[in-house]
Amino acid sequence: MAMNVRLSDDAERAFEALAAQEQISKNEAINRAILDRAARNSQQAEVRQLARAAIQNHGPLLDRLAE
Repeated sequence: MAMNVRLSDDAERAFEALAAQEQISKNEAINRAILDRAARNSQQAEVRQLARAAIQNHGPLLDRLAE
């Protein structure tokens, strides 16, 4: 899919530096950044879900350990 993206001057400089440092095209840098962010968000959601389950399942024990 073709898309136009408007970046701030700071974002443009960071974007160009990132692509140059990794020796990849700007297109590849965008694709990697999007996929990386999506994976991080998914992982964070999973960690939050596991933490909630641990608190529900082991709340009293965790309270005692915190004392």
